[in-house]
Amino acid sequence: MGKLTFSMGGVHPHDSKYARECAIEELPLPQTVYVSMAQHLGAPAKPLVAVGDSVKVGQVIAEPGGFISAFVHSPVSGTVKSIAPRKDLAGNPVMHVEIAVEGDEWDPAIDRSKDLVTAIPDDRAAILDRIKACGVVGLGGATFPTHVKLNPAPGKVAECLILNGAECEPFLTSDYRIMIERPKEIVVGAAIMQKVLGGCKCVIGIEENKPEAIASMSAAVRELGYPGIEVQTLKKRYPQGGEKQLIDAVMHRQVKSGGLPIDVGAVVQNVGTSLAVYEAVQKNKPLITNVLTITGDKIPGNLQHNYLFRIGMPLSWIVEQAGGVPETAAKLISGGPMMGKAISNLDATTVKGSSSVLYLSEEATRRQPETGCIRCGKCADACPMGLEPFLLNRLYKAADLEGLERNAAQDCIECGCCLYSCPAHIPLLDNIRQAKGQVMGVIRARAAAAKAAAEAAKAAAEPKK
Repeated sequence: MGKLTFSMGGVHPHDSKYARECAIEELPLPQTVYVSMAQHLGAPAKPLVAVGDSVKVGQVIAEPGGFISAFVHSPVSGTVKSIAPRKDLAGNPVMHVEIAVEGDEWDPAIDRSKDLVTAIPDDRAAILDRIKACGVVGLGGATFPTHVKLNPAPGKVAECLILNGAECEPFLTSDYRIMIERPKEIVVGAAIMQKVLGGCKCVIGIEENKPEAIASMSAAVRELGYPGIEVQTLKKRYPQGGEKQLIDAVMHRQVKSGGLPIDVGAVVQNVGTSLAVYEAVQKNKPLITNVLTITGDKIPGNLQHNYLFRIGMPLSWIVEQAGGVPETAAKLISGGPMMGKAISNLDATTVKGSSSVLYLSEEATRRQPETGCIRCGKCADACPMGLEPFLLNRLYKAADLEGLERNAAQDCIECGCCLYSCPAHIPLLDNIRQAKGQVMGVIRARAAAAKAAAEAAKAAAEPKK
């Protein structure tokens, strides 16, 4: 088969994969970790420990706070010192469990051997329970609880499991390195998820600029021999790793506005999530580690790293281990340059979905002066969702919420293609992100009002006792 890609929009930024040859290094433990209770999509977790408690590596320290939520485990062994709000990457107060590190004693139920376990359990419910109990969430950005995503609603059938190995964001190389260094575990994780989804086919999509990863993953698929799993080469095109863009590329189907991937028979998971599923189901290891990239423009090679970290490690500790913040860095980003978020304080700590600390120079972050829209339409051509960013920007400035919703501002995936392509340097992404938030607020309020009205009508119709 030829190289696949999505059907509309997209841009081609330089991939800048400077850390691609840096093997994964395990970080030493700091003296203290701070474990966030809000490191997954949905409700924050509820602490189960108290100040003064002793914990081991892998021990449950917080339970899900709702249906869309996840367990949180201790990444270290030691003593709980506090349970209190602490500022996250964006500077917002979030509840954290502070643990003083004392040795490195692991829960004995965790299999720490390097032996590959290839036999897939037969019990679907037991697999889902293990994934849930180990706190596995999506590691492609959204951190949606994996056990929920792998359990579609009645009537919804998965036809294809798509593993996202595109890693289309410039600079990031953590997914690339795990595909090079742990391909078999990723493939076993894929087979486990296939089992849970009823035996659908699985396509592992990897961009063409990662030939070594394509070769590594293809060899693992051949050697392990699970049926229905294949590696597919994708064209290098941002945002190739977007969920809806992957479905378009692999299945040639489009998810409708307001719809979900399962509506077109798709379930999309990141290769890092597949590795976490393997470790949870085959090794009983909770999601307490992940890989992040330390990289940037205009920094020397000795400051480029791919690190295996434990959740709760302060970014300041990681940066110190990596050689310190380079003098050329004008801005620090968590994530990639297209969709990442600025790091407001290095005292913030890693969470399950942390993917990078990106150093950008003043030249790379300097915005050009905004000029008037020249109606060139480049933003619309670049939008992978088929939106008209120039129109959404105008509606946002006019505070026209009805017009924004009618023109699908809520479908924006915040990829930044519009901003990247705009010759007038209009802050389209910033404005549309604000507009999307406003529209989503209206949609949620409408849904809540409809639910309340339905419940009231139901109560009124019930016979009085």
